[in-house]
Amino acid sequence: MVVALIIACEVGFWVLLALGLGARYLLRWRRTSVVLLLCEPVLELVLFAVTAWDLKNGAEPGWEHGLAALYIGYTVAYGHYTIRWLDGHAAHRLAGGPPPAKPPRYGMPRARHEGALWLRTLLAAAVAGALLQGAVWYVGDGGDVSSLRSFQWTALRVAALHGVIALTYLLWPKKAPEGAPGTHLEGTRFDKAPGIARPATTKPQTNDGTAARRTRRSA
Repeated sequence: MVVALIIACEVGFWVLLALGLGARYLLRWRRTSVVLLLCEPVLELVLFAVTAWDLKNGAEPGWEHGLAALYIGYTVAYGHYTIRWLDGHAAHRLAGGPPPAKPPRYGMPRARHEGALWLRTLLAAAVAGALLQGAVWYVGDGGDVSSLRSFQWTALRVAALHGVIALTYLLWPKKAPEGAPGTHLEGTRFDKAPGIARPATTKPQTNDGTAARRTRRSA
């Protein structure tokens, strides 16, 4: 039952998201879209309540309860981020808004972006770990909690692995290729026409025709 509910919550998340964005940008029902999007956290509350009820009725703690905790942690950390990302694309595609900004790809901006994502993963692991620890205390010494402990370690390992990956972008920043947007060519002067760069000269250029006319006038 818990596994079926996890699948139903995932499907419900995307259905509510599609309905909310459709109501906002196709039907122009902004209040209705807000109500639909605010229903997203209700799915996690329902999953949490059903999982606790299942354990209360004597169900043996298993992998499905650990999976439910990981799912709730992920949606808490990345749910709003996913909604905001899709909202930007929907505004661009359906309402003629500007294209959403792409995440940085190079240098320290990329490192900060990866660090922010790791903090979300850390939040997801913390939420999942807290829920699993609550389940361990709830079951007590009368049941086998090895599966719950295993999922706690899984959450910690995922957060640690993501942290190492994010750290590599800080220690070894990815360099932009030559000529990529945002890079500058030292010692060049850019014309008004886009994409054209000419070497800067150190001596002022003279116009032979202008110099000849000035000579004749002075004569």
